This record gives sequence, structure tokens and C-alpha cells, in this order.
Amino acid sequence: MDIKEKFQILLNKFNMGKFDEVIFEASLMTKKYPNQEVFVNLLSLSFQAKGQYSNSILILEDALKKGKKNFNFWNNLGLSYLKIKNFNKAEECLYKAHKLNPKFINTLNNLGNFYTELNNFEKAEFYLREALRINSKIMETNYNLATLLQSMGKINEAKEFYRKTLEINEGFTRADFGLAMLEKYDPSNKHINLIENKIKKNLNKTNYKDLYFALGKIYEDTNDYDKSFSFLKKANDLKKEIINYKIENDKKLFKDIISFHNDNKLTKNILEGKEKKIIFIVGMPRTGTSMVEQIISNHSEVEGGGEISILSFYFDKFFNDKKKEKDIHKNLSLIKEEYLNYLNKISQSEIITDKAPLNFRWIGLINFMFPESKIIHCTRNPLENCWSIFKNEFERGMFFSNSFDDISNYYKLYKNLMSYWKKQSEINIFDLSYEDLVNDSENKIKKLINFCGLDWQDSCLEFYKNKKSIKTVSFLQARKPIYKDSLKGSIKFKKYLVELENLLTS
Repeated sequence: MDIKEKFQILLNKFNMGKFDEVIFEASLMTKKYPNQEVFVNLLSLSFQAKGQYSNSILILEDALKKGKKNFNFWNNLGLSYLKIKNFNKAEECLYKAHKLNPKFINTLNNLGNFYTELNNFEKAEFYLREALRINSKIMETNYNLATLLQSMGKINEAKEFYRKTLEINEGFTRADFGLAMLEKYDPSNKHINLIENKIKKNLNKTNYKDLYFALGKIYEDTNDYDKSFSFLKKANDLKKEIINYKIENDKKLFKDIISFHNDNKLTKNILEGKEKKIIFIVGMPRTGTSMVEQIISNHSEVEGGGEISILSFYFDKFFNDKKKEKDIHKNLSLIKEEYLNYLNKISQSEIITDKAPLNFRWIGLINFMFPESKIIHCTRNPLENCWSIFKNEFERGMFFSNSFDDISNYYKLYKNLMSYWKKQSEINIFDLSYEDLVNDSENKIKKLINFCGLDWQDSCLEFYKNKKSIKTVSFLQARKPIYKDSLKGSIKFKKYLVELENLLTS
């Protein structure tokens, strides 16, 4: 068997998801044929696919130390650094790859994703459009540009690129889902039949999941609530099966958080120095956090940071680290430094929002690390909140969102933890009810702006004119004036929500 044949076999295994086999066999091949860079690259990609980014980095850095100038290595090294939130190294590596091969589509795509992560949407759009200028038929690039334009509020252009994605590959069902979220359907819309025909084919679970979520939204648009719920249930059942979420893991995390704060009275600020003023907007997802950020960031002094994942990335590691008790201040100091470095990368403004809703888990640590920050806690009617979570799909995180049982259990964990934070006298939290915000908008918005320590500006009442990009499932709602239709969104599905209502009240 020659080298090309062996590589093709391993590549086929990689495409089938047999990453452990590829790692074992590619490791042998790199030793046997040290000058064959394709095996090094495939080995690094396999570790990436398993989420083992540190191993991927070690392999690629070792290869590059030997004087190899493979642009694939620099590209994949940059991607691994991006995954572990090392933005400086990611940028350095991706630019080296780009310099070695300015027309390499993968690097242009990764630079687009890199700048999207840094909220630099103009640069992100530039690199993605540059990739399409070189080759307009790359499915991934068209899709990435569609999602970027969607976040930027360029809805018609986003639809265009979702359609282009499907023209290139009609089987890429994620684009069907993306398009469905942007369209307002009536029964004559041809896209409905196209999706209905697709679900009759032999697809993988992820494809079905995408199409079922799309049809759930479509049939709500057309007022066929029976069909809508049926497809939403199928979609959520499939996603739960795919991600294999276990509520026990979150129960343990919430217990560990409370135990940690009971055992460690953190009273002294760390990493002294001039800092940004951070406004944290937290709560369960689908409680109006995106709208609240739009309101605050439409103030001339405030930059909207969006849903920043840095704290959860590091705090998840922190609570999984058995040695955390020995190095608390050192660990937290490093996390704070990384977070502030990220904020400085995405904005020069002295005041910035972070609306990652699940940061409610870290309120105690946030209060300790950023004592000058403001914490806004968004709430909503429990049934409306939990139903809205169930009927929407989240791109990342929110793994509890796919069954009534998991959602209700997680909601109770959230309520218990928020009750714990409220008992800590040193923590000042501003509660903002979604219902109050809708029914008494001007009064509540003025109180909100006052809590943030900002002078009043009328622009905060016209938040829907805010041009800030929105990367969450609320990208459409948060661009509209306040409307009351969403207050009782569950009523159309009332007969299906008895179980959820009982779970929430039991």
C-alpha cells in the first residue's frame, strides 16, 4: 500500500468520525514518514475533532519548530488557539497562514470567524467576502456569511446567502433552519414543500433535527399549532439524544458553586488597576437579555459586548479543577486578566455590557473580581420562559433546553441559586421583569439606566434603532419596538404544556 492510498483510508475514517483510529494510525505514520506533513495535519485535526486542542497545539508547534512552513499547520494551530480563547496566538497564527497562502479559503474562513468572535463584524465580513471572491461555490463560506449578516441585521442579504448555500448543497440542512428563522411563512411558501420532501429522505439525526426545528417555526407562522408542536417535540427529542445531556452534572455544578462560596469568603479585590465598567445582564435565556442590552448599549457611553463566553469557559474549568482550593486567588487573577484582555480587544469604550445569561451562575465571583460592575437580573413568567426555551434552538450551550423535565429542573436550580445570591449582603442585583419592561417601558428603562449609573438619554427608549450586532436567537425581536404579543406566547400551545406547568409548580 503506497502513502497516498494510506492517507485516503485515514481521511475516510476521519470523515466517518473514527478519530481514535485515525490518531493511533496517523501517529505511527508520522514516525515512519516524518517528512509526510499530511499525516501530521490529519493527526492535529483529529485531536481538534475530539476537543483535545492542547494535543493538537503540541503536535503542530513541534512540527513548526522543525522548520516546516506548511500554511495548513499555521491555519490549524490558529484554529486550536481560537478554540481555547487564546486570541493573540490565534491571530498571530492565522495571519502567518494567510501570508504564506493568501488564497487559502480555510484561513479566510477562520479569520472571518475569528473577527466575529471579537465583535469586529466589518473585518469578519471582509475576509468572508474575500474568500467568496476567490471561490463563490464554497458552502461553508456562504453559510458563515449568512449567519454574520443575520447578526448584523442585514436580513435580506442573509436570506440570499442561505439560499446560495442550499444551491451549492441542498443537503446542508443548517441553512434550511437559518432561512426558516428569517422568513415569515404563509402556506404558499415553496420552502415548506422543499423541507417536507427532505424529511422523507434517509438523513442523519442532525439533519432531521435542523429540519424539525425549522418546521416547528414554520407551522407556528401558518397557525398550525398541532403540527408545530409535533415537530418541535421531535426536534428536541433528537437533540437531547445527540448531545446526551445529564441534569446531574448541572446539579453537581450548582451545589459546588454554593459550597465554594460558603467555604471561601472572598473579600479582597484582585488584579488592581484601571478597569472597564462592566454591566452584566444575566438570567435564564429568553428573558429579554438581548433587548435589555440593546436598550443600555444605545446609550452613547456604552458599548454592547454581546454574549461573551470567556467567563463560562474559564469558570467551568475552575469548578472542575480539584486543585482550585490551593490556588484560588492565582486562578481567579488569571481568569480576570484573560477576560479584561478580551474586553480591551473588542472595545475601547470604558463601559461595556456582557449579556451572557448563564453568567448568573458566577455572580459571586463576578462581584468579587469586578466589584464596580453592575448586575442586572432579567426574569420572566416561568411557563412563558421555559416554553420559549423549548421552542428555540441554541447554537451553543443551553444543553438543558430539550426536554420539559430538564428545563424545569434547571429552572429550579437557577431559582435556588439566585435566592442564595440575594442573601449575600455585599451583592447588589437589579431585578428586571420582562412583563414589567413590556407593560411599563419608559418607567422601567429609566430605572434601569439610573441603576447603571448613566445619565438619561432618550435614545435608550429607541433601542430598536441600535445597529449593534446580535448573535443570539433574539436577533429579530430585539430589533423591534416593544410589543406585547410575546407575553402570552404559550397560550396557543396550552394543551401541550400541562406537563411543563405541573413540573414547574411541583
